[in-house]
Amino acid sequence: MSAPPAQPNLPPEEKTIVDSIATLGEKAKIAFAKPNRIKMFVARENLVDVAKFILGDLKFDHCTNVTGTDFPKVEQLEITYHFGSIDREGFRRIILTLACRIPSSDPVLPSLIDLYPSVNYHERETAEMIGCVFQGHPNLTRLLLPEDWTDIPPMLKAYRLPGRLEEG
Repeated sequence: MSAPPAQPNLPPEEKTIVDSIATLGEKAKIAFAKPNRIKMFVARENLVDVAKFILGDLKFDHCTNVTGTDFPKVEQLEITYHFGSIDREGFRRIILTLACRIPSSDPVLPSLIDLYPSVNYHERETAEMIGCVFQGHPNLTRLLLPEDWTDIPPMLKAYRLPGRLEEG
């Protein structure tokens, strides 16, 4: 994976993060870097290693959010993690985003709960709403939907509300 184009006006903290991510080589690709926001993509098999790097080396010590987006035209889901740093004072304003695209036909990722306990409810919600299974999560039980839910995950674009006419 390649580095993004040079960012001449990037604040020093963001530049430090971008340079650090570059040491990961092919494991991570920076999608964009701008003041207060950096987003990178990783392959499924590199997710845990990159998350360990984010925690241990960059000191982004908590995961604030996990979300999922359905891309049915390319038959993929994108699972996105947002990280923040409390302990590293200069990084407190920065949101570091880690995204992973996976096939809709194989919606499985390793859980990050052992590294970031704060993903507990976020992974449960994402599993329930978009259908991604987080392997290693100790409790992927229902969180928001009724226990007797039998339809597809409601945040997939193929989901249709019962009783609604199809748009066409």
